[in-house]
Amino acid sequence: MRGHARFGQGGKLNPRYIEPYPVIAKVGAVAYRLGLLSELGNVHDVFHVSMLRKYVADPSHVIQLQELEFTSAMRFRDEPLQIVDRKVKKVRTKEVPLVKVVWRSQGVSDMSWESEEEMRNTYPHLFV
Repeated sequence: MRGHARFGQGGKLNPRYIEPYPVIAKVGAVAYRLGLLSELGNVHDVFHVSMLRKYVADPSHVIQLQELEFTSAMRFRDEPLQIVDRKVKKVRTKEVPLVKVVWRSQGVSDMSWESEEEMRNTYPHLFV
């Protein structure tokens, strides 16, 4: 065991022998970086997924979500707020006009490019 980092008195490099630590980032397909204490500075902070235990639900970690509106056919209906940009995409010999739309249920960072013709037919009030 010479040269191996050990967790506390138990000495086993296994999560069940130490306290839980938050996952800071995902590193690769099956590895995670943990937020270890400063006293564990000599222990590498990246662990394979097999070394980690399942998250135990805590009521204080609940995130409040917006209520969703559904149509009578049980389909989600999202309304556009505004058009923020326009561009023309060239596809071989055709030119397709597009508009960048901000949706009500999504944030500003989640805008999407939609066909101008389709948006003009569905939501004419945006083009006034």
